[in-house]
Amino acid sequence: MTDLSIKYLGLTLSSPVIAGSSDFTASVKQVVEMANAGAGAVVLKSVFEEQILMEIDAQRTNNMFESYTDNENHVAFYTRQHEVQAYLDLIRDAKKQAGIPVIASIHCSTNDSWVDFAKEIEKAGADAIELNIFILPSHVNETDLMITDRYMDIIGSVKKSTRLPVALKVHHYFTGMSNFMVNLSWQSNALVLFNRFFNPDINIDTMTIGSGDNFSQPSENGLVLRWIGILRPHVKGDLAATTGIHDGAAVVKNLLAGADVVQIATALYKSGPGVITRMNDFLKDWMQANNYQKIQDFRGKLSYAGAKNPALYERAQFMKYFSGLGR
Repeated sequence: MTDLSIKYLGLTLSSPVIAGSSDFTASVKQVVEMANAGAGAVVLKSVFEEQILMEIDAQRTNNMFESYTDNENHVAFYTRQHEVQAYLDLIRDAKKQAGIPVIASIHCSTNDSWVDFAKEIEKAGADAIELNIFILPSHVNETDLMITDRYMDIIGSVKKSTRLPVALKVHHYFTGMSNFMVNLSWQSNALVLFNRFFNPDINIDTMTIGSGDNFSQPSENGLVLRWIGILRPHVKGDLAATTGIHDGAAVVKNLLAGADVVQIATALYKSGPGVITRMNDFLKDWMQANNYQKIQDFRGKLSYAGAKNPALYERAQFMKYFSGLGR
């Protein structure tokens, strides 16, 4: 029998395919659809640090003055409170109805007082927390050490606030990438490589800045494969691959490189929940064709430690690829 189950964040998943944070994980109905399609787990659509802080600040202000100063403040406070409370309700209801692990997601960039919200997430019944941290190194006076220290402060503060396993969803803009990723892995339970973020675009007709195309392309998965393969032999915890995973073949590739699980989002937007079923079917057929009964039988087989020519993970130039072109 082909077994697709895998361990991730200390949880047993029936499949390594996780529905990543997106509009498809924003309601109980949609979470149940992901479960029915065969997702091993879901990462709920993210709540933002700013939302949590707005509720905290509103409560602090109201407690200080013992009343709402005006109707506008009352409406603002209700709206903020409702957003955060609705997220806790989503966790509770999804956990009851979906029958698969539910991972809460928080976008954050500081270790401000919002970290106490992790306690509420734990009480609501979440199985784990994913911290989507992105600190763009855009300030010319901010050194790499200052930025990496902020990451360590955030994960340290959250870990003190909850007993839940914590995954870090991070980007690839780091100096000393391998060293820092390994250090992060010792402070967390899993690394998710890599997060996607708002990409600006310029409209040359209206002379305005707006949003570019934020969907991933299959070609982007090469960057993920590189770092999953390099890091697999060295990190302490789990590795989740995300970005550019659009079909079953990509799932297999990332598992071979050393990922424990994959997360998908763009594929859901483009193909709907059925893509999860097709990914699982492809993975099962591939395993049967290659005489693998469990994912552990081949996971990481082509990581840096297992590949015949691991230097290919480190190659940065295109000499061989371009050598015959343009003639």
